[in-house]
Amino acid sequence: MYRRILVPIDGSAASMIGLRHAIGLAKDQRARLHVLNVVDDLIMAPMMMEPSGAADFTYVLESLKKEGQKVLKNAAAVAGKNGVKAETVQVESRVRPVSDVILAEARRSHADVIVIGTHGRRGLNRLLLGSDAERVLREAPVPVLLTRVGGTKRGVAKPRAKRAA
Repeated sequence: MYRRILVPIDGSAASMIGLRHAIGLAKDQRARLHVLNVVDDLIMAPMMMEPSGAADFTYVLESLKKEGQKVLKNAAAVAGKNGVKAETVQVESRVRPVSDVILAEARRSHADVIVIGTHGRRGLNRLLLGSDAERVLREAPVPVLLTRVGGTKRGVAKPRAKRAA
């Protein structure tokens, strides 16, 4: 039985699918939801190499924080509408990979399970972009549930109507 569910979100379609699954699991298990937004400052590293980079860095970092707060507020509202208590937290990566932040938060929050939405990239895209979800899956101290955009090879799986017995 799960009591504390960690779900990292960034506002992408993949993370929102992860959130929906985490809410369903929390509702089923009568668990608390711990919603995490990571402000990924590593994506701005090239900006710091520019002469005017410091000013741009500050502006972009503040924008990322504000957008992350909106995503967290929306996630808490969606959870609440579904009868699930959600606590939200935003953490700056501080030049660490997002996966490190997720793993640290899982330990800090005493999560029983981590639910992550993933894009399911393969081949060169995965090689170039890396996979935070894969690293979390490999190194997590608790079970990990990966959810994927599309759900099937052809697109989003559609629910089937129940037949009367």
